[in-house]
Amino acid sequence: MKKVLTIAGSDSTGGAGLQADLKTFEEYGVFGFSSITSIVTMDPTQGWSHEVTELPADLLEKQLVSVFTGEALAGLKTGMMGNEQNIQVASHFIEKYQVENVVVDPVIACKGTAQILQPKSVSGLQEYLLPQAWVATPNLVEAGILSGLGDLNSLADMKEAARQIHKLGARNVVVKGGQRLVGDFAIDVLYDGHTFHVLETKMVQTANNHGAGCTFAAAITAGLAKGYATIKAVELAKAFVLKAIEQGVRINPYVGHVWHGAYNQAQNRMEEQ
Repeated sequence: MKKVLTIAGSDSTGGAGLQADLKTFEEYGVFGFSSITSIVTMDPTQGWSHEVTELPADLLEKQLVSVFTGEALAGLKTGMMGNEQNIQVASHFIEKYQVENVVVDPVIACKGTAQILQPKSVSGLQEYLLPQAWVATPNLVEAGILSGLGDLNSLADMKEAARQIHKLGARNVVVKGGQRLVGDFAIDVLYDGHTFHVLETKMVQTANNHGAGCTFAAAITAGLAKGYATIKAVELAKAFVLKAIEQGVRINPYVGHVWHGAYNQAQNRMEEQ
């Protein structure tokens, strides 16, 4: 069985972060490991208000020593990193163990908002992690920040941002349009340094989409770990996330999550026959 690792934040509501990653890995049939960089909590009295509590780099290092004591990983995904020191530690282990199939989800901004969660992580991502990425998966806000282009409002903007992020070292860049890109379709752009692939699915109008970005990156990681070509891994991940959004679940009055088991109809497992 292929083994994959997520280095990410812990989402206390269970829909995004390493929780989303591990659920996705399970659906793909790969064995997931996790190393926690931060803990994300939400104050129900403030609605969509996140608080990020960073974990120290020495604790992340201890977790990674535990993970890497054994068989080589087939893939690795990074998400919310907490701080630049954690980014450096993760980068060191990726280089030391020559990890392939590295997917960098540069979590520095909330979905659907320009709120920057971790501005100090931007330079660290640009210097340490993006050059090690086989695939980077920024959303529109993150792509605008990392590329230096600011607000992205069109397909042409997405393509130019992908070009600039590719120059930072990521071999493949997927810029995610999401709900911020006006239109009837959910549009993502994959750029491999030579060719642009424009991927479209219908736009699902729902608020139950928390965790979609993490799930998408985790699905790409698992697909690559199983030997899929990059374009196939991205296309399958997009189909996987579409199903997850379509069957999203309202968790509480403030947030709704994607359902990671939707693609494989996991809700029907273990039913009494």
